[in-house]
Amino acid sequence: MILLFSRLILTSMLAILLAGACSSQSESAEANGNEALVNEALSAAPPAIAAIASVKNWNGETLKEGSDEWVCYPSMPDREGVCPMCLDKPWQAWLAAFAEGETPPSGVLGVSYMLRGDCAVSNLDPMAMEKTEDNEWVHEGPHIMLLAADPETLNEYPHDHESGAPYVMWRDTPYAHIMVPLGSSEE
Repeated sequence: MILLFSRLILTSMLAILLAGACSSQSESAEANGNEALVNEALSAAPPAIAAIASVKNWNGETLKEGSDEWVCYPSMPDREGVCPMCLDKPWQAWLAAFAEGETPPSGVLGVSYMLRGDCAVSNLDPMAMEKTEDNEWVHEGPHIMLLAADPETLNEYPHDHESGAPYVMWRDTPYAHIMVPLGSSEE
């Protein structure tokens, strides 16, 4: 899921450069495209949060004004599948740090919703871009992601992504977080 942000930054920069070249796109097509992206992004969150959230695309452009307490994103453009997400402020800071290759802030509880599920990612390596025989590729169904206010509590959770119970993704990295599955995974 998040491990693709390094690649996403490059994709985003390319998209920004190409935006000028694609200026012949009609306003109605752009509005319809933005509406679809907004609807997809908001589908990641429960209705009460979707009602107040801002929506941004992966270039950072605001598609829908709302509260800065919650920001939702549509699926990442370089991933197969549908995997929108909605992030509270601690997760927004986490995402910004991840995108820059920096250590994210710690010591605060954070909540992120991915109620449509996730695109396939490694459970071990946040930078993995494709499945290998040893990187525990996982395609999680609907879930919540939690940042631990006390990183030591991560040691209390298993790493097993197949049990259906909460587990730690990316253990022993600065990007470790708790995954809370809410339904079955789609393969």
